[in-house]
Amino acid sequence: MDKNAIIEAARDYIAREKDVHFRAEVEELLGKEDFKELEDRFYRDLEFGTGGLRGVIGGGYNRMNTLVVKSATQGLAAYLIKAFPDKARAGKLAAVIAFDSRHYSAEFAEAAALIFAGNSIKAYLFSSLRPTPELSFAIRQLKADTGIVVTASHNPPKYNGYKAYWNDGSQVIAPHDSGVIDQVNAVKAIKEIDREAALAKGLLQIIDKEIDEPYQAMVKSRLFRPELIKEKAGEVKIVYTPLHGTGALHVEAVLGSLGLKVITVPEQREGNGDFPTVAFPNPEEAAALEMAVALGKKTGADVVMATDPDADRFGVAVPSRGAAKGGDYTLVTGNQMGVLLADYIFLSLKEAGKLPANAAMVNTIVTTGMQKRVAASYGVACIECLTGFKWIADVMRQCETGLIKKEFVFGTEESYGYLVEQEVRDKDGVSAAALTAEMTLYWRSKGKGLLDRLDELYAKNGYWQELGISKYFQGPEGPGVMKGIMDEYRKNPPAALGGIKVEKVRDLEKSADLPKSDVLQFYLEDGTIVSARPSGTEPKIKFYATCCAEVGSGGLAAARNEAARKLDAIKKDIRAVIGD
Repeated sequence: MDKNAIIEAARDYIAREKDVHFRAEVEELLGKEDFKELEDRFYRDLEFGTGGLRGVIGGGYNRMNTLVVKSATQGLAAYLIKAFPDKARAGKLAAVIAFDSRHYSAEFAEAAALIFAGNSIKAYLFSSLRPTPELSFAIRQLKADTGIVVTASHNPPKYNGYKAYWNDGSQVIAPHDSGVIDQVNAVKAIKEIDREAALAKGLLQIIDKEIDEPYQAMVKSRLFRPELIKEKAGEVKIVYTPLHGTGALHVEAVLGSLGLKVITVPEQREGNGDFPTVAFPNPEEAAALEMAVALGKKTGADVVMATDPDADRFGVAVPSRGAAKGGDYTLVTGNQMGVLLADYIFLSLKEAGKLPANAAMVNTIVTTGMQKRVAASYGVACIECLTGFKWIADVMRQCETGLIKKEFVFGTEESYGYLVEQEVRDKDGVSAAALTAEMTLYWRSKGKGLLDRLDELYAKNGYWQELGISKYFQGPEGPGVMKGIMDEYRKNPPAALGGIKVEKVRDLEKSADLPKSDVLQFYLEDGTIVSARPSGTEPKIKFYATCCAEVGSGGLAAARNEAARKLDAIKKDIRAVIGD
């Protein structure tokens, strides 16, 4: 992008941006003639992708700011009016907006609400921080036509984002995703009104407890053994951290009302967009749970729980095998927790005589193969879908409408996402926390911990281990570098990975059984699957591997060593292509 084009784009942005802070940032860069930084802010528009927006907060068209949020919302509003013309003419369209603790989340949420109001679409705006799963619940509860949650999930503090939802409470997918994108790209003028006018016209309504209370009641209704909790709640001590996000409101209320003892990490309880105590507010990272684990050791907690800033992801650490009170803790991976929850749900339904004959769980193509084996042991189907919880929600939709002749009972993905209810159509860290507390009590009543049960499942289903690698490609050249890597893998797929022969390559850009997606999967002769997928929300390529070592005469220890050896060799081959 040449210098004149950059200057023209920057001046255009300054003329249109009403937020004084973001406008001043770009004015200052122009005054300093900092064309390197200006290029990064203006070499492209921040793309409204299939999941919405995500980017660094700041002034510029390639940043998250009020102007970009308003333009995106105007496009979404225009598509909504086009999709539901009768409701639009009758003034019956509605949207729900929630936001997390990140910088500018509240401002972006209100800006979006006033754009909806300016387009004669009633906006239900939460009064303060609320989790993503509650946003999904609220859309269904209020029978709204769309929803937005302002969040960048577990990204570092400099990021914010914007996820768009459809009327069933799930993130938008085809054909609506491309339809919304077309309208966003076509925005010429933005319609908005001020807050006072929106409230006076009934086009803005502030919501909180009228959704909070039924949401919490729903979460508790999904538990299997309330009598066990009532009887033995005092036997399990829980340490919890919301990682400076939205989760404390509901996790504390739900678990507390059940009589469970919950100790929340005080330094991390309140919302704070700086996330001052962690490098990444991501429960997938062991470092993010360090403070909670330290408190767990001090208090002798039986389980340490964490939710990410928008409380859709859920992480757990439990006392290590053989550890005494106050000893070491082991972080349970997303794949392992998905296995444990699936097993507990199927077991509980079966014991109650409520496991449907056509029951199905749903997981993604990069989730551990162990879940399929566990499901099969209960006679439950395991349906795979693309990565991203919107695709799990899509399978739920197809089950409801009869396109798939199965009854949904559980959904999960490797990135710490779980859905144990049908009233929400996105991963739900709050309900996962409640069910994990009950599951912990149940296995305690049988004289076992969660890791003990996991070992039993390994002995029956083989020892499964997974690998994840993420490689970032920042700057204007990043997308081209990522495309080059994927193109090379397609033109010259490896004959072997980690010394194991590649028997089959699956290219989901040419998929017949799943929606087309930029994903490559390499099926190795020993059953290991390696997947490569550029992220849809960040400038990175993600690699996944799932492998199994059968448990033989050497026991679990030998199987663990064998799986680790395979994955280490595979990791070296991947690093040789993408660099360290």
